[in-house]
Amino acid sequence: MNGVIEALHIYDEHNLVHANLLYLATSSSEIEPLLVLEFLHRIIDALEEFLGAPVLAHKIEANYDVVAQLLTEMCDAGTVSTTEPNALRDVVEVEGLLGKLLGSINLPGKSSSNSSAPSLLAQTTPALPWRRANVRHTSNELYADIVETLSVTLAPSGRPIAAYANGTIAFTSKVSGVPDILLNLTGPSGKHNLKSVMELPVFHPCVRLNRWKESPGELSFIPPDGRFILAGYEVDLLPFTNGKSGNLNSNSLRLPVNIEVKTSLGLTGSDFEVRLNINKNFGSSGSSISGSSSRGSGPGGRGFGGPHPGSAGAPLLQDLIVSVPLPSEVRNLSDIRPSKGDASFNPADKMLEWHIPTKELSAGTSYYGLRCSVQGPLAEEEEADPNGFGFGRDYTYDEPYQSNVNEKSKNGEGASDDEKDAKRIAQNKILMPSSASVSFSVKGWLSSGIKVESILIDPRKSRGLGEGVKPYKGVKYLTISKGGVEIRC
Repeated sequence: MNGVIEALHIYDEHNLVHANLLYLATSSSEIEPLLVLEFLHRIIDALEEFLGAPVLAHKIEANYDVVAQLLTEMCDAGTVSTTEPNALRDVVEVEGLLGKLLGSINLPGKSSSNSSAPSLLAQTTPALPWRRANVRHTSNELYADIVETLSVTLAPSGRPIAAYANGTIAFTSKVSGVPDILLNLTGPSGKHNLKSVMELPVFHPCVRLNRWKESPGELSFIPPDGRFILAGYEVDLLPFTNGKSGNLNSNSLRLPVNIEVKTSLGLTGSDFEVRLNINKNFGSSGSSISGSSSRGSGPGGRGFGGPHPGSAGAPLLQDLIVSVPLPSEVRNLSDIRPSKGDASFNPADKMLEWHIPTKELSAGTSYYGLRCSVQGPLAEEEEADPNGFGFGRDYTYDEPYQSNVNEKSKNGEGASDDEKDAKRIAQNKILMPSSASVSFSVKGWLSSGIKVESILIDPRKSRGLGEGVKPYKGVKYLTISKGGVEIRC
């Protein structure tokens, strides 16, 4: 392998795995690793745009001509070129179903129909590299979706040790012409401290950075056509611990679910219990948090009967799963008793999972419990004869007729019941879980408190929008925790 690499003069290689496919890029000279990894991510985005997600091996084999065009346009002689999907749409020829059918039966005239394609593409090359030329839509719509992923670590007492939220602003633009859009964001205490709340922001190339620097919270841009990632950010939910300004502190961290784990319960310490406390504001009937409208529920996120579940006025908790990893010494769980939902233990990966359906969460119950009993490794006698028939045992009696009582007590044979219980408790303590994590999703709520204040189109700077056109606007909020809330035991 080393000889092959030296023969190809490969200086370095970078790779990533996406949808069970390995993407590998090699370089013959030293290059910035983040540049190569970002280019690989752009390739994945382009393949998903043209071939559909997820990108599978048979899709690449069936559309090799499209993949070859994409790679040629995206990287020309080792130089990164066009990577925006909108611009690639104008230069990469994708043959439709009808064209493939005509090509398979070799009808004449097919080659002549494509002869004028390069000249037409050259005339309609867009001035903006991220937006297609001559965009037309019958229904003009603007959607903003903010998704935050929680990463919280709690001490055994429930005190938060670290709490972060990674946010992504996905924007969907289906507007004719070239619209000039202004998206206004606001923080939990207003717009003045939004810069300190949103840390490490990253933006799409269409965003005017000078406008953001002058007025944090104002995103001015000409969007690509369709759905794209407008911005990303990180929020420290415990700014007070780092000496930052703000009205949040370690005691004001409010989570939809509070978790508590009790270990070494019962007479022999073989039981542990997981307790959940659901915030009443996160249910189908909760309506304590106000915000922008939810898509499809009308202005203010309110329907005919009040706030729509899953809107900013009525956050909805869903997909609640508690995962408890157990030590490798645990053989099985003899008794699993959840108060609600279904719990199962997988002996292969030593993982206990507790699922609580959404209908149980919306029933009004705030407290849920799960109690389990652990089983340790088998004793030597049980391992030798798992069926209990007594085969393979040696019943010869080699002990002396009279033995010292002190020797028996040393071996544990003459120990008292209290000593035996203490020994069992010590043995079962090793089998107790050391942590537990919670996965969930909340529609209509963001842990950082960031909201979309308004979405405006500047008619003076926009082109080709049409007079009197008022696009429909919608905003959605979503918080996700894929095992991100973890408590230490």
